[in-house]
Amino acid sequence: MHVAINIDHIATLRNARGGQQPDPVLAALVCEEAGAVGIVCHLREDRRHIRDEDVWRLRSAIRTKLDLEMAATEEIITIACQVKPDLVTLVPERRQELTTERGIDILMQKEYYTKVVERFHAHNIPVSLFIDPVEEHVRAAAETGTDMIELHTGEYAESTTEKEIKQHLERIRAAAILGKQLGMKVNAGHGLDYNNIIPIAAISEIQEVSIGYAIIVRALEVGLAEAVRQMVTLVKQHSQTTMQ
Repeated sequence: MHVAINIDHIATLRNARGGQQPDPVLAALVCEEAGAVGIVCHLREDRRHIRDEDVWRLRSAIRTKLDLEMAATEEIITIACQVKPDLVTLVPERRQELTTERGIDILMQKEYYTKVVERFHAHNIPVSLFIDPVEEHVRAAAETGTDMIELHTGEYAESTTEKEIKQHLERIRAAAILGKQLGMKVNAGHGLDYNNIIPIAAISEIQEVSIGYAIIVRALEVGLAEAVRQMVTLVKQHSQTTMQ
C-alpha cells in the first residue's frame, strides 16, 4: 500500500493571513521527497484552500502524481480538462461542510457520473469515484466505467467503540474486495491517522490511502518531512505483514 498526501490544509493556513506562505507547492515537494507517491488537492467551488493557480503550479512542479479532488461541476470539470492531472477524484461537495462528509450518492446519479467519466476519458484522464463502502455503491460505480474508487473511511475513523470499528472495517474490506473483483483499482481515505491506519493498511486490496489533516497535525511536532516519513513507514510495515 502507498501513501498520497493531501496538502489542502497547507493552503488553508496560507489563506488565513492572505499572503503567500506557507506555499502548498513547496510543501508538496517536501512530501514527495519524504516518500509520498502522490499529491492530492481539492479545488473547491468556493476556493477555500487550494486556488486555481496552485493547481497549475502543482501540475508543473511535482514529479510523482497529481490527484485533483473535485465536484463534478461544469466549471471545475473544464479546469481539470485543461490542467490534465494524473487522476481526478470526484467527490460530493456542500458549501457549508468543513470537509467532505460522505461519498457520492452514485445510485441516484449514476447516469450523470457515467457521462462525466466518459468526458474525462476523452481527455485521457483517469477517474476515481469517492464512494461509501457499500456493495450497491461499489457495483454502481463499476457500471459508470470509472478506473478506480476511493472508499470513504470517515465513519470508520469516527467510530469510538470496538464493535463499531469492527463493523466499519469489515464494510471497507468487503467493498475493497468487491471493487477489485469488478476490475477497479481501490484507494481509501478520510479521517485516517497514525493509529486507525494500521487495520486499513492490512487490507491488501487497497492500493493507496490519501491522508492530509493527521500529517499536518504531526508536522507541528516533528516537521512535515518527518511526519510523512513516519506515515509511509507505518503503512509499509503493516501492509508488508499481510503479504507474508
